[in-house]
Amino acid sequence: MEQKFTYYLKRLLVWRAKHISEKRFILILSGVIGFTSGIGAVLLKNLTHFIQWLLEGKLVEDVHNAFYFVFPLIGFILAFAVMKYVIKHKISHGIPTTLYSISKQKGKLKRYQMFGSILTAPLTVGFGGSVGLEGPTVSTGAAISSNIAQMLHLNQKNRNLLIGAAAAGALSSIFKAPIAAIIFAVEVFSLDLTVVSMLPLLIASVSAILTSYLFFGSQTILPFEITQGFTAKHLPFYLLLGAATGLVSIYFTFIYERIQNLFEKLKSSKLKLIVGGISLGAILFLFPSLYGEGFEVINQLLEDNYSLELFSTLDWFSESTYGVLLLLLIVGLLKIVATSISFGAGGVGGIFAPTLFMGAVFGHLVAKMIHMTGLSTSVSTSNFTLLGMSGLMAGVLHAPLTAIFLIAEVTGGYELFIPLMITSAMGYAITKMVMPHSVYTMELGRKGDLITHDKDHAVLTLMDIDSVIETNFIPVHPTMNLGEIIQSAVVKSKRNIFPVIDPDNEQFLGVILLDDIRSKMFKPELYNEIFVAEIMHSAPDLIDLDKDKMTYIMDKFERSGAWNLPVVKNGVYQGFISKSKLLTAYRRKLIHFTR
Repeated sequence: MEQKFTYYLKRLLVWRAKHISEKRFILILSGVIGFTSGIGAVLLKNLTHFIQWLLEGKLVEDVHNAFYFVFPLIGFILAFAVMKYVIKHKISHGIPTTLYSISKQKGKLKRYQMFGSILTAPLTVGFGGSVGLEGPTVSTGAAISSNIAQMLHLNQKNRNLLIGAAAAGALSSIFKAPIAAIIFAVEVFSLDLTVVSMLPLLIASVSAILTSYLFFGSQTILPFEITQGFTAKHLPFYLLLGAATGLVSIYFTFIYERIQNLFEKLKSSKLKLIVGGISLGAILFLFPSLYGEGFEVINQLLEDNYSLELFSTLDWFSESTYGVLLLLLIVGLLKIVATSISFGAGGVGGIFAPTLFMGAVFGHLVAKMIHMTGLSTSVSTSNFTLLGMSGLMAGVLHAPLTAIFLIAEVTGGYELFIPLMITSAMGYAITKMVMPHSVYTMELGRKGDLITHDKDHAVLTLMDIDSVIETNFIPVHPTMNLGEIIQSAVVKSKRNIFPVIDPDNEQFLGVILLDDIRSKMFKPELYNEIFVAEIMHSAPDLIDLDKDKMTYIMDKFERSGAWNLPVVKNGVYQGFISKSKLLTAYRRKLIHFTR
């Protein structure tokens, strides 16, 4: 069966090469990728909603809300079992994993990632995990597009482009916001904004939204229309909200990172399940509004028509303004805690929905505080709920343009375009000053593995260090004399550098240059008098294969002024990298990257 498939695949590739140009082929594939991303979104949403209907609609409503306490633990256990016994691989966070594959794995994602999130994310979210489905949907579409590209032998540039198309398709299908989806792919995946890249993104986005309309009709996640447009007198309040979303975005990123670090200290997966399941269960029992994605709560806030029972089972909160403000503050602050616990315990999901949830809550909270203080009674709580989502999305995800266009598209108009721009710009700017990387990219950014819109940095990140290491240097040992150096190294070598290596453990000790012995080479009387240990010296700098990224390597050449630098791994000599070969490889990659 496999041989037949390979045979027909080869015939297809030959036929394609003869009749369809590569650019047209990419456009055709973009439509297919958009459709598969849409189908992935449909499967994830329907499976999750079915589980939630069974649990919340039957056990909670018909029996007792104490079930909220045990649901998360059950969900984490089921997701863990699926990963261990069915998929047999750990499923990591969707978008960070996809970004890593682009920067360090040449856009190659494993086959199990095509269905891994579909099997585990609904279990996580359906049983109460306080995360979203957008990340898993992007991850599923990206994995499908990557494997299709690998099967059809597409190059790295086209693989990355199709992964971006899958991301655009996923977001377009979920929110029915095709323009925001394209901008999201460009902002988060650092794609070039050119005609060559825009057409595949556009086709994938349209294909995915048509798939969504086919299965979901005109139903949207945030069915809301703006009734009050921009008012100039509310400008100070927009600025206030923008500043608030920036501060909350910093809090979001800080808490997320700290809780992830705490769970990483727990070495046992079972212990993570138990601690995470019980902790999240306690939070959901007290505040069931934090169950799952939270779009029902967002829609209630947009309607400004909600009851305290929707948010908490506690009787502490009164219907007074102060009681509502306190409840909104607690729920808003706890959302990221619940989200981080869901990830730390081993759940699979995304942070897109939690970001929108917190933005909605704090936007609504700011509007309520403006009303309470008497600064203005005409400020629309619904509008501020939307603006809060935009500001927090811009800050947490570092995607201000996506935030602006997403809210504008889902609300069916651009009446709030100016306030959206103000809030998103402020939220992003304030967060960026404190947090240089988004939640998606913080780990990659610290390691120097992040692809950005800076072409120089992007090209260096995509380069493979191993491909520029040269190993045709003849090593010498500290105990060798001058005669042995000339006979064993100089005569046989085409290079003028000789690494000094410890013969016992191959540790790199230093270098000898041909210039160091040139004046002594023709004096046989010195052959037994001079030893390597006496004339060796330190290299201008060292390249550590485990620590140094290509960007750092280029900096080391610039600082040291050297033309060759030794490469070590755990102190063991690996070879040399020459500046000329590095620049040649860089030029080739740059031509390929920008072609």
